[in-house]
Amino acid sequence: MIIKDVLDQLETANHPVAKPLHKGNNFKVIIMGFKSGMKLKEHTASMPSKLTVISGKVIYNQQGIATELQQYDEIEIPVNIIHTVDAKEDSLCLLTQG
Repeated sequence: MIIKDVLDQLETANHPVAKPLHKGNNFKVIIMGFKSGMKLKEHTASMPSKLTVISGKVIYNQQGIATELQQYDEIEIPVNIIHTVDAKEDSLCLLTQG
């Protein structure tokens, strides 16, 4: 039970918890858990990606533009663009890559 494992680990974590949910030859789906106030530091995506909020609220920051995402909102993440994710509430997100 991968999502339950993420939620369990999140209870004592000091940073976001991410685990692969499903993967194939050309794609990967990752479940990410955040406690309110946690931040995914600056990084880039090596392949086209999409962030989908399953529950909670996060702020996706890219090139000085902050986009608030709530439950069921999604955003495309371009390749090689620096971005961050800040949790404004306890949140679960899916990251689809490929």
